[in-house]
Amino acid sequence: MSGSTGNGAVTRSTLRQQIADALRDEVLGGRLGPGREFTVKEIAEQYGVSATPVREALVDLAAQGLLEADQHRGFRVHEYSLGDYRGIVEARSLVTEGMLLALEGGHRSYERLADPRLAGAVAGVRRRGDEARRAAAAGDLAVLIGYDLRFWRELSGLFGNPYLGDFLHRLRVQSWVCAVQHLRRLADLRGHLWSGHTELVDALVRRDTAAARTIVAGHNAHSLALIERLAAG
Repeated sequence: MSGSTGNGAVTRSTLRQQIADALRDEVLGGRLGPGREFTVKEIAEQYGVSATPVREALVDLAAQGLLEADQHRGFRVHEYSLGDYRGIVEARSLVTEGMLLALEGGHRSYERLADPRLAGAVAGVRRRGDEARRAAAAGDLAVLIGYDLRFWRELSGLFGNPYLGDFLHRLRVQSWVCAVQHLRRLADLRGHLWSGHTELVDALVRRDTAAARTIVAGHNAHSLALIERLAAG
């Protein structure tokens, strides 16, 4: 009986994650816009599943700052202001600056970046960066977001601290959720999207934190300037 219960728990947990991922993609893709309201029942019927994993998935997304829970009306997509975006960008810049300072202080991730046993992981991060660069050049926002999130998740993973990776990933998701509502106003995104991912990896691999810091600062400045311009109309 215990084996059956365990399998059921795994199945429900997997379904919960699948629903959360699908809804996150809907928000990131702009198909669930800011302020959009819905209930557990509506989402359960949409995906043809029971209410329990849906409710758990929605609670997870609310904890990540993507949704707001209303005890009587269900859930709504969180509306981020321009001030929120500035705060999120500042927060993620403080996190990446802390990572660079740790590297300069001899953090173990420097050895991890140079460890031949992790060469495949580093190459994988760079491939994500290449894909993100191509998507940015093509103006394909959905593909860019997917590779960008994977890039930063895997890059932060090289630090060997899952809490750091989870926190930075949450900030990256929130910044994209906020940015998407503005970026969707542009008919053609080619030439507007940041694409310095591979340059950042290369700088870190050669232990050039000054160059990495310049690249990250340029990314943050570019993101802020673009969203502020779009928000101003």
